[in-house]
Amino acid sequence: MVKISRRQALGLTGGALGLGACSLRAGPDISDLDGLAIYGGEVAFEHGVASGDPMSDSVVIWTRVTPKSGDGAIPVVYRVKQGSKVVATGAVQTSASRDFTVKVVPEGLQPATRYSYEFIVPTAGGDVTSPTGTTKTTATAESEAPVRFAVVSCSNWPFGFFNAYDEIAKLDDLDAVLHLGDYIYEYGVDGYGGAVGEEIGRRHDPVTEIVTLDDYRTRHRQYKTDPNLQAAHAVAPWLCTWDDHESANDSYRTGAQNHNREENEGDWSDRKQAAVQAYLEWMPVRDPEPGRAKEAIYRRFEFGSVATVFCLESRLTGRSEEISWFNEIVGLPPEQVPAKAMATMARVQADERTMLGFEQEAWLAEGLTDSVAQGTQWQLLANQVIMARVVPPKFADILGAETIEDLDNTYLSLMAAFAPLGLPFNLDAWDGFPAARARLYEDAKQAGARLITVTGDTHTAWGNTLIDVDGQQRGVEFGCTSISSPGMGHYMPEVDGLGEMFSDANPEVEYHDPHGHGFTLVTLTRAGVRGDFVKVSTILEKDYTAETSVRYATRAEGAGMTRLAKV
Repeated sequence: MVKISRRQALGLTGGALGLGACSLRAGPDISDLDGLAIYGGEVAFEHGVASGDPMSDSVVIWTRVTPKSGDGAIPVVYRVKQGSKVVATGAVQTSASRDFTVKVVPEGLQPATRYSYEFIVPTAGGDVTSPTGTTKTTATAESEAPVRFAVVSCSNWPFGFFNAYDEIAKLDDLDAVLHLGDYIYEYGVDGYGGAVGEEIGRRHDPVTEIVTLDDYRTRHRQYKTDPNLQAAHAVAPWLCTWDDHESANDSYRTGAQNHNREENEGDWSDRKQAAVQAYLEWMPVRDPEPGRAKEAIYRRFEFGSVATVFCLESRLTGRSEEISWFNEIVGLPPEQVPAKAMATMARVQADERTMLGFEQEAWLAEGLTDSVAQGTQWQLLANQVIMARVVPPKFADILGAETIEDLDNTYLSLMAAFAPLGLPFNLDAWDGFPAARARLYEDAKQAGARLITVTGDTHTAWGNTLIDVDGQQRGVEFGCTSISSPGMGHYMPEVDGLGEMFSDANPEVEYHDPHGHGFTLVTLTRAGVRGDFVKVSTILEKDYTAETSVRYATRAEGAGMTRLAKV
C-alpha cells in the first residue's frame, strides 16, 4: 500500500469536487478533493489498468478495484498526466453493481499526445494507488504521421501462456492495439483447451461453461490477472470488438452453436445480455450511444489523414443464422453430398443473409463515403472473420489417396473429401454471407474507398488481396494468427507445405501460415500499408523468443492500391 497524502497523490491545490457515477467526465479544473469520502476497508488493484477508444481530445481509461474488506461503494480518483503535469482528474464511485470496475472518459486532451494515467482509492489505512498506464490520443485531420497498430485475436487461457501480449508490451510506439475478438473463451475445464490447461496449470475459472452474469464477470476477472495481458493493456490504448467466444461459440443474433436450452443454459437473450454487460464493464470501450442497443458496439475512429478505423460488430446485432457444413453434410452417404451441398449453397447465397445487419451496413456505407470525402487515405475495417474467398486445396490430387489414408487424420480426411466440390469450406466467415460481402464491396466501390481489412478468428496468418465478383480489386486483408488458440496446422501437423497449398488453390490468398502464435504489426502511411507477421517460439512455456516471420505490403496507386505482395 502506498501511503501519501491526498493532496500529494493528486498534485492539486484547491477547488471543487464531483462524486458520481462511473461515467462522470472531468477536466483539469477540478482541484479540491477535501470532501472526498474515505473507504473504510482495504482494497487492491489486481487487474491492472487499461485505456481504449482514443479520440483527438479524449480516451477511455479503465481499472478494477478489488475490495479486500469493508462494504458499500468505493470512491476512486483518476489522474491523467502529460509528463509531470496533471492535465485531468476527477472522482467516481464504483460498487458491486458493476463488479467494482471503473471506466471514465477524461476530455479536453491534446491531439496525438502520449499521457500517463493512474487511479487512487483513499482508505482509512492510506491512499492505494494503481499501476500506471500509458495512452495516446489520435491525430487531427491535417496530420500525415504514420499510424502503427498491433493486431491480435483469440486469446484462450488454458491453451497457453500469453507470450505474444508480452512482446506487444515491449513496443513503445504503438498508436493502438486492435483486438478483433475472442478475448475470452466461454468453455469449462472439460471443453476446448481444457486438457492443455490441466497440463500447464492454466485452468479456466469458473470450471464450468460460463452462462450467467456472474460467470462472465468471473472469467473476465481471471483473464485480466494475466501479467502479460496487463502489460499490453498498459502500453497503449486498445480498440476492441468481440467475436463469438465472448458470448458463445458461433453466435448470431438469435442463438449460438454452443447455447443449449435443453442443457439448462436458459434463454439466449438473457445469456447474450449477460455477456454484453460483463464485456462493457470489463473492457476499455465506449458504451454504445443513447438509443442504440447495448450489443451494437460498432464505432469509428480517425487517425489523422492516414486512416479511418471502423470497428465492426458481426455477431449479436444483425448476423443471420449460422449455416454449417458439419450440420448439413457430415454423415451423409457420399452419393447424396453433391446435391445437398448445392442446396445448402443456395441458402448461403440468399440476398437477405447479413453479417452486420442492414442498419450497420448503412452506417458503414455512409462512413466509407464520408472518410473518402474528407481526404483520408485508407479505410480500415477491424473485422472478425476472413473476408477473402477461400476453398480448400484438392488434397487427394496433391498428396494422393494412399498417403491420406496412411496419415489417418480425421480432419484431413474430411477436408480431402469436401475439396472436390470446389466450395468454400468455412461458412463461419464472409464466405457464408456472400450477398452481404458483395454489398460491402459495392459500397466501398461507390465511396472510392481503399479497404484495409484486418481479421482474426482462424488462429492462422493470412495475407489476401480482396477481389469482387467482377474481378476488380476492392482491398487487401491482413489476417492475424492467435495469441494462444490452435490453428489448422495444429490439427494437420503431418501435412508439409499446408500454407502454400492454400495460397496455390486460391487467387485471393497471397500468403497463409497455419502454424504458430503471435500478432500482426500493421503500419500505415499515406504511401502504403505494411503488415509484419510476428511469431513467438512457444506458448507452452513462459520463456520464449519472437521474430518477424514475413512482411507483406500494398501501395496506394491512383484511386486504388496494388495487390498485396511480399517485401
